[in-house]
Amino acid sequence: MKKKTVITILALTLAAAFCLTGCGNNSAPEPATESSESKSDETEETGDTTEQEEAADTENEADADQKAADEVAALIDAIYVQERTDETDAQCEAAKKAWDALTDDQKGLVEGENADPDYFGKDTGDASKDDPRNQDGIGENEILVVSFGTSYNDSRVSDIKGIEDAIAAAYPDWSVRRAFTSQIIINHVQARDGACIDNVNQALERAVSNGVKKLIVQPTHLMHGAEYDELMKAVEAYQDQFENVKVAEPLLGEVGNDATVINEDKAKVAEAITAEAVKDAGYDSLDIAKEDGAAFIFMGHGTSHTAKVSYSQMQTQMEALGYENIFIGTVEGEPEETSCEAVIEAVQKAGYKKVILRPLMVVAGDHANNDMAGEEEDSWLSMFAANGSFDRVDTQISGLGEIDAIQQLYVAHIADVMNL
Repeated sequence: MKKKTVITILALTLAAAFCLTGCGNNSAPEPATESSESKSDETEETGDTTEQEEAADTENEADADQKAADEVAALIDAIYVQERTDETDAQCEAAKKAWDALTDDQKGLVEGENADPDYFGKDTGDASKDDPRNQDGIGENEILVVSFGTSYNDSRVSDIKGIEDAIAAAYPDWSVRRAFTSQIIINHVQARDGACIDNVNQALERAVSNGVKKLIVQPTHLMHGAEYDELMKAVEAYQDQFENVKVAEPLLGEVGNDATVINEDKAKVAEAITAEAVKDAGYDSLDIAKEDGAAFIFMGHGTSHTAKVSYSQMQTQMEALGYENIFIGTVEGEPEETSCEAVIEAVQKAGYKKVILRPLMVVAGDHANNDMAGEEEDSWLSMFAANGSFDRVDTQISGLGEIDAIQQLYVAHIADVMNL
């Protein structure tokens, strides 16, 4: 073979080898690319798994929070009852202890048939300023002041304690004690604040065990309604346990047969509450308020009891006194003409442009703060404002019990029966 031919063959061989090597280099990244994608997939799968685990943990946490809140709600619902039992004290303690163990977030989740975060969480004032008046060592003469009650600490002090203090000052030779007719409220105050208030039966038992001989019962209730009837039954059951038992009149005195019946008690109440409302509104007189286009609405509770005519009688009394810009209403709308809608229509028809809402209740508690002055759309404040006929709607959150003239009316009722 010639030398030239050999060189040519070698060159061709080297060229072929170079081409083969070059194709190999071009295809070499493919395995590397597959390896990178595989790692990326693994990372994504790991990330998804982590997110799923975190979501599951969050869900489990939320479930645990709700479960803890539901357990507290059930404990609150268990003491939101009108009957006291041997377990009541322990139930009140357990409910508060369970509430205190919740986190702030868990407390916000508490929701039951009657339970909500406000049951323990709402600040209603300093309970230590109150006096449950459940002391023994009563002596032979007792005045038992019986109220429906309130869980609003400030209102309990200014309204109920205010009446009790006035009675104690007027009759220093008598021991003044307290009873509430609402076990629901008694339980609430006991569970939240650790203050033990007697119900009527407990208070009567306390009087018997202390050797009380003369007992005067003064109900702070507005009228001879359902609560008053229940009180009378309880007192009658203990009648033979004392030498002398008298029950004084509630605030508005005798009921009467129809809306036209008024009496001295109703006149004094009408004058007292109107004067206080006018003063708090910044007017020198009711006539000046009228000239300014202002109307005052006193909102009571209302009742299906036959005593509901007392509200109509109070409207009659206002008219008899010449109080044309005073209107009586009720939360329950019983009687019919006292419903919020009916009162709005009456005030609107009379042409008043300014409205002042005030409770016709011994205490400024839940009804005054929520049903009257609350932010919900069905509160009286909201309904009057939504009507659009009034330039201004204000509220005065004050109970009747803090008015001196009202306190003295209870004092006078006791004097009426003391020497009978």
